[in-house]
Formats: sequence, C-alpha cells, structure tokens
Amino acid sequence: MWSLTAFLRVSLRVPWAKIRKQYFSSGINKRSLDIIERSAFFVTLDDEEQGMKGDDPVGNLDRYAKSILHGKCYDRWFDKSFSIVIYKNGKSGLNAEHSWADAPTVAHLWEYTLATDAFQLGYTEDGHCKGDVDRSLPLPQKLTWDIPSEVQAQVSVSLAVAQALADDVDCHVFPFREFGKGQIKKLRVSPDALIQIGLQLAYYRDRGGFCLTYEASMTRLFREGRTETVRSCSNESCAFVKALEAGEAGEQCRRLFRQASERHQNLYRMAMTGAGIDRHLFCLYVVSKYLGVDSPFLKEVLSEPWRLSTSQTPVQQMELFDLKNNPEFISLGGGFGPVADDGYGVSYIIVGEEMINFHVSSKHSCSETDSHRFGRQITKAMLDIMTVLSADAKPSSSSKSPTQSKKQL
Repeated sequence: MWSLTAFLRVSLRVPWAKIRKQYFSSGINKRSLDIIERSAFFVTLDDEEQGMKGDDPVGNLDRYAKSILHGKCYDRWFDKSFSIVIYKNGKSGLNAEHSWADAPTVAHLWEYTLATDAFQLGYTEDGHCKGDVDRSLPLPQKLTWDIPSEVQAQVSVSLAVAQALADDVDCHVFPFREFGKGQIKKLRVSPDALIQIGLQLAYYRDRGGFCLTYEASMTRLFREGRTETVRSCSNESCAFVKALEAGEAGEQCRRLFRQASERHQNLYRMAMTGAGIDRHLFCLYVVSKYLGVDSPFLKEVLSEPWRLSTSQTPVQQMELFDLKNNPEFISLGGGFGPVADDGYGVSYIIVGEEMINFHVSSKHSCSETDSHRFGRQITKAMLDIMTVLSADAKPSSSSKSPTQSKKQL
C-alpha cells in the first residue's frame, strides 16, 4: 500500500533485516514469530473508537479509513495476508497485503463475512452472538519474547519512520449520490469510462495538465491471472477535456466524449485479454536484469511516475443481500495510498444503481496535492460531464416545428 522509495529501504528494511537475522533466527523469538507467520490472518483489538456517524460524519469517515490503512503503525501486522481490525465500539475493518491477492478477492472475502454475520448468524437483543459457545476451542496463549536493548533501539527508530510516513497520508472518503450507474447506462455510456474520463478532467483542473494514469484491470480470463494496466490518459480523453475547458459547443464535446469512451473501453478489453503492455515491459525488465543487459529504454519507461493511480473495487460480486432494501449495510469499499509522492490514489466503488463511493489519498508533504480539493474536483467533473451528455438526450429546439416553438413562447 505504500510506495517503496530508497529512503524507506535504507531507513527500515535494511537495518530491520539485520536485526531479524541476528535476534529472530533462533530461540523463543523465532518460535513466537513462526506462530504469527504461520497463522492465516492477524486480528487487532484496537482501543480506539471509529465510525462514520456522530457530530462530524465527514471527518469521522476520513479518520476511519486512515486508521484502517495504517493504525498507529505498531498495532497492525502489515506482512500478513490480511489483518482484521476490531474497534472498541464494535466497528471493524480489513487491512490487506497486496502481493497474494487483488482487490476483487479481498472484497469478496470481506463482503461475504459481513453479510453472513449480519443476515445468517446474527445477534441477540443484548448484543451477544447467537448460538452456543464452543468450549472445545483452545484458549489463547501469550507469546513470549526476548527483546534486548539493541532491538528496542531499532524498533524505536523504525516506528518513528513508519509513523512519519503514516502521518503524511491524507485520506478523504466521500459518497457521490448525485447519480450512479443506472443514469449513466441510460445514456449508453460505460460507467467505468465516464468515471475515468471524469478523473482526467478533475486532474486537469487540479494540476493544470495531464499525467500518466494507472487503472487496474483484471486478467482472470487466464489461469493464475492477476492484473494488467489500463493507461487511461489517452489522446482521446485529453481532446475531450481540452474541448470542454475551452468552452467548445456541446455537440463537439459529446462527439469527443464518445470517442474517448470507446477508446477507454477498447484499452480495457485489450488489458483483460492479455494485449496490454505494462506486464510485458516488466517481464522484459526482469529478463534484462537476469541477463545483465542495460536498457535505457526500459529505465526511462519504468521510471515514469504514476501520478494518478486508480482502481475500481467491485462489490456485490455475488448478490448476498438486497442493497435497496438494506441501505444500512452498503459498503464503502476500500482504498490505498498514493503511488507517487506528488500524486493521487483514487479508488472508486459503484454501489447499486444510484451511488459511487470515492477514496482519495495523497501526501500532506506535497504542496501541490490535496485530497479534499481533488474530491471536490471529482464531484464537479462528474456533474459537468453528465450535464453535457444529458443535453444530448433532450429534444433540441431546432427539431421542433415553428408551431411548437410559438406555443412554448
């Protein structure tokens, strides 16, 4: 979830690797560490209270997301497959490590867990789980450690670096309720294409230009397929954004939008079917390293920063419950940190027919980014695009007869 820089490697990974090898390769430290690393997942009983409501629902939602992302840094086990976080007031969340699975897998797991808990297992009126206690389960065992002063010192240094990185993350989560997938599809437009073009428009207004944009596409059509990159900042999307910002006629903007939408859908189809370019480039990079071949081309291409990193988190992959009749169980989805120090991370979740949730992240240390400001730009961009497209769906005055025009006057 974090962009790994040379600073992070030198400050955390290298010294901690030496400490681990020296102090955690034998004895009680190795036994205790092995128990944790062999476990399926990690559970954090957080002493804080989190939630989406209260006197400051917007701020509470941002703090909730930020807490699930990194917590206090010492109360999450980031190397585990996933960590379940249970808060003092009964709220919960999931922090997932990315190398073993992608968002659809983790989202399906967590959504199934929450739906089963709420609609099948349930709770008694006094808040206890329904069912009988299984007395045969083994009792928890306290793990023991031998932590000398050298380890304590490195822990303190590593914690300070980690907390500085965590404090730098600016999270903003907000629901977009003005329209959703239903209204977009009535205009015969791909919802994902509209959102991605909306992000291009928002970024252009926020930063005054365009940037290399990453959108994750699944390659699950292939055995053990993971992801491919959709480079969604295209010539066509740029042309639409420039036309809209230049105040060109609505008909011209709609024509350019349709071209951008078709281009985006084609790029997505290519990525899904193995015709993307980024995994091939990465493979060439790995082979070049193995062969000891220096490639200026690969160095240049792979060093370009993804200043806009985006992903759609799927929900309701299986219809576990009716969203319309159970709105209180609607998921906010998940998010991630920014990939570039001067960029944005944007996760979006299309919920039912009438809502889209956005998770925006950036870094406080960058004076050019602001997650809340970018969130406002996203909202405005979505509304402006819908205004342009909706005008096409209405009968134009030129198509009316003179009689009809006089009657309206």
